Amino acid sequence: MRNLDFAPLYRATVGFDRIADLMDRVLTADVAQPTYPPYNIEKTADDAYRISIAVAGFAPEELSVEVKDGNLHVTARKAADETERSYLHRGIATRAFERRFALADHVRVAGAVHEHGMLHVDLVRETPEALKPRRIEIAQARGATAVLEAKAETVN
Repeated sequence: MRNLDFAPLYRATVGFDRIADLMDRVLTADVAQPTYPPYNIEKTADDAYRISIAVAGFAPEELSVEVKDGNLHVTARKAADETERSYLHRGIATRAFERRFALADHVRVAGAVHEHGMLHVDLVRETPEALKPRRIEIAQARGATAVLEAKAETVN
């Protein structure tokens, strides 16, 4: 019962296709989202964010962080282990994974750090100067009113 048709939105608007695609993707996404690996998203400043992903058991060279088509892709592939180990209990999952995060417009990845079994990806929203609010000075039109008054006198 979650099927919505966005075709009328595409016909009646210009430039909102990304919003419609985002809503379509959210509404049609599977309810059972993957839970591995666990992650946090925190706001560190007004225009800064940090995604922290638990990557215990992965070395930095086994992790990959990429930005493609407005999405942040974090992938991990475990290198083949040459030594055969015999576990009595294996609670640390080191299976391969891929996590995707949709990035808003003007959000860029500032960097990534691997420390203490956590991968921290820092994000910054950089609003272009053209989109920032700016104050327009209002000048007094002293000369313009005099010209208008002179034109009015010549007409009468």
